[in-house]
Amino acid sequence: MAEEDLIDQQELYEHYRFFVDPGQSMLRIDKYLTSRLESTSRTRIQNAANAGNILVNNVPVKPNYRVKPGDTVQIVLPSPPREIELIPQNIPINIVYEDEDVIVVNKEPGMVVHPAYGNYTGTLVNALMWHFRDLPLFKTGELRPGLVHRIDKNTSGILVLAKNEISLNRLSKQFYDRTTDRKYIALVWGIPDPPDGTITGNIGRNIRDRKIMQVFPDGSQGKPAVTHYRVVEDLGYISIVECKLETGRTHQIRAHFNYIKHPLFNDDEYGGDRILKGTTFSKYQQFVKNCFKILPRQALHAKSLAFDHPVTGKRLSFDSELPEDMQEVIDKWRIYIAGRELT
Repeated sequence: MAEEDLIDQQELYEHYRFFVDPGQSMLRIDKYLTSRLESTSRTRIQNAANAGNILVNNVPVKPNYRVKPGDTVQIVLPSPPREIELIPQNIPINIVYEDEDVIVVNKEPGMVVHPAYGNYTGTLVNALMWHFRDLPLFKTGELRPGLVHRIDKNTSGILVLAKNEISLNRLSKQFYDRTTDRKYIALVWGIPDPPDGTITGNIGRNIRDRKIMQVFPDGSQGKPAVTHYRVVEDLGYISIVECKLETGRTHQIRAHFNYIKHPLFNDDEYGGDRILKGTTFSKYQQFVKNCFKILPRQALHAKSLAFDHPVTGKRLSFDSELPEDMQEVIDKWRIYIAGRELT
């Protein structure tokens, strides 16, 4: 009997749990799991075990462990292979850090992270397939080689990717265990009250529009999501907010702030591309529209990321400057508010 749990909404890793039957003979765990996980090779399972991602009764085991009746077996796997031809493309990427095991990039806004329907080329993964064309991990034919988390197309910021199987498994486990530390900077309409707080509420697919997410506060649908926030600067009709994610649901920050009626500035999928706060004066209206032109996307940047190096165990932290479009809009708002206060 098996109970399967797909934990991550972004489908970048999977979590399976099996309860070993009373009549099960003693069998190597890699063989046991290979027979129960269709389309999963024994090599993938052995890599997961060597990375500490297979637990028996909550204790990590090696591939040669022999299962016994009554054992509870858990395995965390990076995303499985997909049937799609990946095209390596020589696309510039902003590499913040790189060693033999990991690469940290600062993604530009407008770049899709991995190929999907409607975006089979021009993605970060296409660029990495070119950059790492000699590495075994990037020759496997998987849709998301090295990927353990992602950010939206129009969100900018820091991402970490693995360069080999061991790093892929160990980083996946960190994101699954929520031991990473991720901070985002967002511009939102209005001033959240209180200025420091936590937004909770299950996030799932919108009932009417499957392309976006919605909050189900009663927990009837979706998956639990927790966003901690702090107002960094009050800009009158908008504010700069720092967000720390406890979970990593699709569109989490965007959906949560829409839920508390402070959608992200110029977020066209969650209603932030309208003038939601301020005056009806034509000068103000034109000012906001000019800001929309400067920042033609949701105002969200993955500013920092901290994680344990998958091989050395050393805690690594990376920070990034705000992209030019967000910084320019912030500067314009500061000038606008200062001028308003002088009149």
